[in-house]
Amino acid sequence: MLRRRELLATSSAALAAPRTARAQSTPGVTATEIKIGGIMPYSGPASAYGVIGRLEQVYFRVLNEAGGIAGRKINFISLDDGYSPPKTVEQARRLIEQERVAFLFNTLGTPTNSAIQRYVNQRKVPHLFLSTGADKWGNPQEFPWTIGWQPSYRTEAQIYTKHLLAQKQDARMAILYQNDDFGKDYLHGVRDILGDRFERQVRAVSHEVTDATIDSQIVSLQGSGVDAMLTATTPKFAAQTIRKMHDIGWKPSLHYLTNVSISVASVMQPAGPEKGVGIITSAYLKDPTDPAWRDDPGMTEWRAFMQKHMADADHTDVNYAFAYGVSKTLEHVLRRCGNDLSRENIMKQVTSIDNLEVPTLLPGVRVSTSPTNYHPIRQMQLARWTGSTWERFGEVLEGARLT
Repeated sequence: MLRRRELLATSSAALAAPRTARAQSTPGVTATEIKIGGIMPYSGPASAYGVIGRLEQVYFRVLNEAGGIAGRKINFISLDDGYSPPKTVEQARRLIEQERVAFLFNTLGTPTNSAIQRYVNQRKVPHLFLSTGADKWGNPQEFPWTIGWQPSYRTEAQIYTKHLLAQKQDARMAILYQNDDFGKDYLHGVRDILGDRFERQVRAVSHEVTDATIDSQIVSLQGSGVDAMLTATTPKFAAQTIRKMHDIGWKPSLHYLTNVSISVASVMQPAGPEKGVGIITSAYLKDPTDPAWRDDPGMTEWRAFMQKHMADADHTDVNYAFAYGVSKTLEHVLRRCGNDLSRENIMKQVTSIDNLEVPTLLPGVRVSTSPTNYHPIRQMQLARWTGSTWERFGEVLEGARLT
């Protein structure tokens, strides 16, 4: 009889063991800690974005000081890859295989994330809220562990093209684009709208992220007789483009600028704020330089955080507003996870966000996801550079309606 009881007890323990073992074996999660990995270009050609990672480190430190998440402190390990894909692979392997993080958060860059996407999905590691708007991050069928955050570059390009055609149906457009998936998304978005007119209405030239300047490309485009310019590149080259176009006296009727390169601090000021007057972009974030947000509750919250914890930072840099917004979104997800921080439940909560309001997002812009919607933010509004700030105009546009 004792033997039978022992066997029954052993069987019951065995049945219960998988759930306990699974909870305890989630990499990076203990009773007191959640270990998270991040990869940022703190050096290299895209180092202007390094401020994003710096704010995230401060955000999680402040969150820990307030008690953390469900009694657990966040251990955020943010590494530098210099915006070099081979280095990104090295750092991702270090975070996942050596540091054993629970997931990757807000790793930056299209070419860099492309280099690790298949690896992290094979390892079934959540690859969350990437700091890049490449359209490819919304592909749950092939890459269910990877999800973006900001609007798609492709949708953004569709918006610019529709705006251009509203001014002039047969308008010709020049495009300067970074020669990778990031830049090529803009070509795809323009082609979506123009269709078979693309070849005769568009003149596109590329540049490499390793180029010293884009001067020759700008001179080449100047002579192409276009009505509009679309600049689809990172902050360093965006500032160069604005400056070079001004210096050679080239001012097409319309100049569109990717929204990842509209920071006053890292683009417009280095270019010369007066040289970019009239440039159009699309916004989904509240611009810290816009006086419209002086008394806005969300930006009041953000400014209080910056003044208390990052007083020496450049508060005109919209990248800090971006970092605060995406960090808020992750905090929301982790709180919804409760005590189940398995990778599967993290992804379940990430893909069931319902119209989340985030302090630094424009009114009408919400974060929403589902198991089939891996594009959390789809709304944008056009804005024009005045010489001191980005002034919004028109209505908030829903990306899904443009495709």
